[in-house]
Amino acid sequence: MLTWWEVTIRLILAVLLGGAIGMERQTVEKPAGFRTHILVCLGAALFTLLSTQGFFGPTVDPSRVAANVVVGIGFLGAGTIWRTGSTVQGLTTAASLWTVAAIGMAVGIGFYFAAILGTGLVVMVLMLLKRLEVRMPRRGLSTLTMVIRDRPGQLGRIGTLLGTYNVNIEDVQLTHITNEKVGITLAVRLPQRANRDQILMDLGGVDGIEEVRWEE
Repeated sequence: MLTWWEVTIRLILAVLLGGAIGMERQTVEKPAGFRTHILVCLGAALFTLLSTQGFFGPTVDPSRVAANVVVGIGFLGAGTIWRTGSTVQGLTTAASLWTVAAIGMAVGIGFYFAAILGTGLVVMVLMLLKRLEVRMPRRGLSTLTMVIRDRPGQLGRIGTLLGTYNVNIEDVQLTHITNEKVGITLAVRLPQRANRDQILMDLGGVDGIEEVRWEE
């Protein structure tokens, strides 16, 4: 049996590691954020402790509890996924919840190195590789870049106009140029017969948009 301080260390570490990943999700306003990731990691660690410390005997299989944690977390992750038109969102958050459960289980059995390394790798994937992913060419996607005046509601007007052409916005990147101007890069998916030139003309006519072009 583990001592009380060993149990305390494992559960607190689960809270810290789950919070490190949840903090990143919270900053980008995802449906499962800081507290959700902490609770998933803590719950997985606690279930693992119960399976290894609470059940004994020749016919007892402690791995059964861990296996059910893996299955159960899938239902929670599915709740973060939703579809809007042809766009599916929440997959990355669902995957982070699934991985956080694995980290919690690693903490629960005392596999600290794997838990800490796994947390670092997850944070790196979520924060650093996102920039690389945006630059990867994706079939069917086009890139719009523009410079706009920094006014309330500008993104909404742009999105509304693109919506009239059935254009789906897949990703948005903002860059502050000056205090009054903002650079925007949009990864968009165009319908088959979209008139790119007409879209540029209409965007150029929106008040506050100073430059707009397609990136090849």
